[in-house]
Amino acid sequence: MEHYKATLMDEAAVKRAVKRIAHEIVERNNGGEDLCFVGIKRRGIPLAHLIAKYVEEIEGTKIPVGALDITFYRDDLKKKSENPEVHPSDIGFPIEGEHVVLVDDVLFTGRTVSAALDALKEYGRAASIQLAVLVDRGHRELPIRGDYVGKNVPTSRAEFIAVKLPPYDEKIAVELHEMQGE
Repeated sequence: MEHYKATLMDEAAVKRAVKRIAHEIVERNNGGEDLCFVGIKRRGIPLAHLIAKYVEEIEGTKIPVGALDITFYRDDLKKKSENPEVHPSDIGFPIEGEHVVLVDDVLFTGRTVSAALDALKEYGRAASIQLAVLVDRGHRELPIRGDYVGKNVPTSRAEFIAVKLPPYDEKIAVELHEMQGE
């Protein structure tokens, strides 16, 4: 059972963080040329679209956005479910030679990003792969870090971060929840 503890970021704070991330991406990549975004399913996808929208506003060029399902690349697939729910990946553009910004909502152990890197290799050899996350909550198990981080939130293992984004949720926010015994 989960228990709501606090709202860490409201809609305005999320949008400010995403705009800052967009500016950092443009600065690091000297503009938007040869740049594309790939969101990790689920909430990394709307987040990737939002960041791309801001980069487009800054640079005046359309940035391609794709969706990546990492289900079969997870190292904990057997623990998760006997019948995992798989969604198709949708990367309708070549990543060969591109600067790919991999986008996820929360960076935790690093295992999701590791699986995403493995999955992304199936689409070609990118010039570089950078990682953008809205929240970094710590507890890394692999040597992975975000290149662009909206907010660092130290958490306990009993807590979890719930990122709320349309179309999956009716609001935009980042909430802290705690797992409670049943």
